[in-house]
Amino acid sequence: MGNKQEELEMCVCLQGYDLIGITETWWDSSYDWSVGMEGYRLFRKDRQGRQGRAVALYINGQLECMELHLGMDEEPTESLWVRIKGKAGAGDIIAGLFYRPPDQGDRADEALYRQIGAASRSQALVLMGDFNHPDICWRDNAAERKQSRKFLECVDDNFLLQVIEEPTRRGAMLDLVLTNKEGLVGDMKLKGHGTKP
Repeated sequence: MGNKQEELEMCVCLQGYDLIGITETWWDSSYDWSVGMEGYRLFRKDRQGRQGRAVALYINGQLECMELHLGMDEEPTESLWVRIKGKAGAGDIIAGLFYRPPDQGDRADEALYRQIGAASRSQALVLMGDFNHPDICWRDNAAERKQSRKFLECVDDNFLLQVIEEPTRRGAMLDLVLTNKEGLVGDMKLKGHGTKP
């Protein structure tokens, strides 16, 4: 990751985030020595036999957490799910990270929707990632393409709130943060595709 790793570590040092999600990592086992970050636990899902489209989730090391395996026995998706133990009587939080390639088929989309349905049963869910639905108008809750309309249906059916307010890439909101609990998501920074943190 080189200079980007240094940028990330500096940003994290200054901000102290609890969750950091990275999509399209291009990592494989040769990166094991270089992608760890002090004070954070790393969960990652590398593409088997192919590069790109992978996801990685850093979670503050002071938080007790464990990886969940939602829907891993069905159509493969580029997703990670982690349960974070709630503090002092508060309920657990499910954190999810997802990368949806622009050419993803209906079967993989349906597998993701089932995962979201299972995760949204949690009292507190945060799902973030690159969903690649450029035709969705979040203000009007509308979309042109059938796949995007199905995604909006999934968001509505699971009572999720999309919290990103500004376009994330080329005038579209491709990178999203969804939650089922208002106020759960605090300070956010989006970086990618040549932008600065």
